[in-house]
Amino acid sequence: MSEPGPDETKRTAVTRRLDFEDAYVREFEAEILEKRSHEGFPAVVLDRTCFYPESGGQPWDKGRLGGIEVLKVIDLDGVILHVLKEDVPAGTVRGLIDWPTRFDHMQQHTGQHILSQAFFEVLKGETRSFHLGADVSTLEIGLRTISDEALDKVEDRANAVVWEDREVKTYFVPEDRIDAVPLRRPPKKRGLLRVVEVAGYDYSACGGTHCRRSGEVGLIKVLGTEKIRGNLRFDFLCGGRALADYRVKDRNVRKIAGFFSSLPGDTGGQVEKLAADFKAIKKRGRRLEERLAFFDAREIIRGASGRIISGVLEDRSPEEARFLALNIIRSGEFAVVYGAAGESQGHLIFARSDSLATDLRGLIPVVGALVPVKGGGGPSLVELVTPEKDKLGLAVEAARAWLEAGEGKLRTT
Repeated sequence: MSEPGPDETKRTAVTRRLDFEDAYVREFEAEILEKRSHEGFPAVVLDRTCFYPESGGQPWDKGRLGGIEVLKVIDLDGVILHVLKEDVPAGTVRGLIDWPTRFDHMQQHTGQHILSQAFFEVLKGETRSFHLGADVSTLEIGLRTISDEALDKVEDRANAVVWEDREVKTYFVPEDRIDAVPLRRPPKKRGLLRVVEVAGYDYSACGGTHCRRSGEVGLIKVLGTEKIRGNLRFDFLCGGRALADYRVKDRNVRKIAGFFSSLPGDTGGQVEKLAADFKAIKKRGRRLEERLAFFDAREIIRGASGRIISGVLEDRSPEEARFLALNIIRSGEFAVVYGAAGESQGHLIFARSDSLATDLRGLIPVVGALVPVKGGGGPSLVELVTPEKDKLGLAVEAARAWLEAGEGKLRTT
């Protein structure tokens, strides 16, 4: 978000926050107190609003004002700025928030409070940061490691609180009395503080929108874990997001089970077996490719008219081209220039017998002047890749010409 411009720093009355009073308010009427601009778009300040501004890891509410799409909602020290796609007439305006988005945010944010407290209660893991993403939310917890069993305990505790359907209350407490509230984390703000309490379980200083009862969160599911800044970051889903995720995964598991003619619960073992079989087949295939390359190399050498063997191998993978080149240079005094197309990019293999003195690294700038390349190698073997697969023939011809003339002329050591 850009810094407020000069026209955004004027002193305007603090906007009445209807979302503080009732997160379930979806429509409202308000007076436009001031018109401004933000990043080239019209913006208005209202005397009251139920649009939540971006804050505390939670995105702003979507919706419409006077029928116009709200692009962004910003809190300027208590003055709530609504950035609009188009201008609206002065006077009274009707606001309508996007309820599915609001309720989704309420589920995720309430679930985060419960999950954060579960991490602390079970493992003494303190919450370092929270982000409510468009698809997945994240929690950074002050833990270095966690076992599957420990994570299961955290999830079980969090969902037990959800299913107990505890009341979720919000109230304001003056700064000088906040010590009487058993907050999970010290407050970041000063003055009059808004407390969100999951009855008898979690107490947090927070300005976000939340459910009335923990049961509305529905379900809390942790998806994955990664290390960050010496802590652990957890991806998690709540409510409708968790249901949608389960639906996709359940359908995929049942489809996989159908392929194996097995029960859904047995798919893990079936996939592990398939992966092991594939690994063994791939290993066997590699050995066969190497043996085939040996015989192909002998055939190519018999038909060679000089020391340089080159071409674009249309019917071979980059790995097969490499096997072939290495077998050729081990069978006599040859230099090989091959091109082969991979799935997403072209490959170039330059190789020479040890008895030839040419440094093949000199070919890198030669082909690099024709096509963009990455890679490298040593004096006797260079491997490059290029996104321009259709120019492999041009690169191979240039490399062969360099070997046939000038400093690239092949010499026997």
